[in-house]
Amino acid sequence: MSNNNSSPATVVPMGQKIAFGLGMLANQMFPAALGIFMVVLVQDLKFPAWMWGILFFLPRIFDAFIDPIMGFISDNTRSKWGRRRHYVFIGSIIMGLSFVVMWQLYRESGVTYNFIYFLLWSFVFYIGLSVFSVPYVAMGYEMSDDFHERTSIMAISQWIGQWAWVIAPWFWVVMYDPKWFPNADTATRTLAVWVGISCMVLAMMPAIFIKSKSTKNETGFSPLTFRTIGGSLKEIFESFKEAFRNKPFTKLCIATFLIFNAFNTVAGFTFFIVVYYLFNGAASAAGIWPTLFGSVGALATTFVVIPIVAKMSKKMGKKNAFLAAQSISILGYVMFWFFFVPGKPYMFLFALPFFSFGIGSLFTLMMSMTADVCDMDELTSGKRREGIFGAIYWWMVKFGFAIAGLLTGVIMSVVGFDPNLTVQPDGAVTGLRIVFSGIPIAGTLIAMWVMRNYDLTEEKAKAIKAELVSRKKNEILQPV
Repeated sequence: MSNNNSSPATVVPMGQKIAFGLGMLANQMFPAALGIFMVVLVQDLKFPAWMWGILFFLPRIFDAFIDPIMGFISDNTRSKWGRRRHYVFIGSIIMGLSFVVMWQLYRESGVTYNFIYFLLWSFVFYIGLSVFSVPYVAMGYEMSDDFHERTSIMAISQWIGQWAWVIAPWFWVVMYDPKWFPNADTATRTLAVWVGISCMVLAMMPAIFIKSKSTKNETGFSPLTFRTIGGSLKEIFESFKEAFRNKPFTKLCIATFLIFNAFNTVAGFTFFIVVYYLFNGAASAAGIWPTLFGSVGALATTFVVIPIVAKMSKKMGKKNAFLAAQSISILGYVMFWFFFVPGKPYMFLFALPFFSFGIGSLFTLMMSMTADVCDMDELTSGKRREGIFGAIYWWMVKFGFAIAGLLTGVIMSVVGFDPNLTVQPDGAVTGLRIVFSGIPIAGTLIAMWVMRNYDLTEEKAKAIKAELVSRKKNEILQPV
């Protein structure tokens, strides 16, 4: 049996939690910045909607394919630095530098050239993201074996990570203010340098400050080499099947897939609804309101949602906290239909705290619950597979995110919305508003139904932990 490569303390020092949280800030800043910058491709570089959809879809499908392989490699790495740290460090460099290069787009190069250039560098960026993020997430699962301490670790990391969503929307202000830059594509080229380099440094922090026990002499691992690649790929496939036979884990994956990717399907419409519905297509008149939507929502998540959800989890359990938080988010999506009021843009601010409970609670709770599932898996498989379980979980997220990006372009085409027009066809903006509330509500309701009988409770998690401790004591006592 392969033992855990570390013996995590029940209470993790705050410095370790902060180091993990700084990695989360980088992990969230990249997609946050991408979400803002991607608007430039359509609005300023004149990419057609189908190109936009492909750029969302193909690199993320590629990324989703790499993640399980990276999870297997990470779980089975023999190294004096442990299983994760060096991958986190190397991945941070690849994704930081490639992000900078990816956004060096010039309109005079033409749409076709820019499309191919961006697509190819996207593949490099997502390789770096997989090398970084899969071992990084697994590090978080390994930091503690305590049911509630795991939620505390994820709450603090999400609290720090949410600042990405507070900061990133202000890029809109910088990008479309001529006092800063002559045009948005010039702004994006410059901002990409700042984002890429600063996030590269932040992403290195977990590798530097979160220590790991050496696995150099570990005999129970199955390293991926050219000689063993056939057997390793078979083992990865078997791990997939075993993971999805774990019912609590399957529920976590399905629920996250539905909520996160329903949200991402419509997230790109926020800018267009604010500009074209509230301000009749005048981006300059919209001013900072698109920015305030994202920034105020993230602040509500940081200072309201995450602390409340962490307390709810301790009082009522993780599953019930999840169901309560998602119910509140549905109310927020309903409020958006009534609180997007032309001439009164401030009205939507009242809906943001309610809406923020959806995504704000999701990963705080789901990542904590996935750590519990890893204990459950060890009980049945005898292996510590945080990397592969984390990879499979995020594989579902990223695969869905790729589909969401493709659906975004499809929906824009179906409702007849054309970002190159100041005045939109009849019904186009209304169509965006309907799906903006309707798709997330539907996804959230189905996810709540899936999670209604999730049964990995605190009592069951403690019983699993006790059994694992007993097993390891017996192994130590057995004569060699």
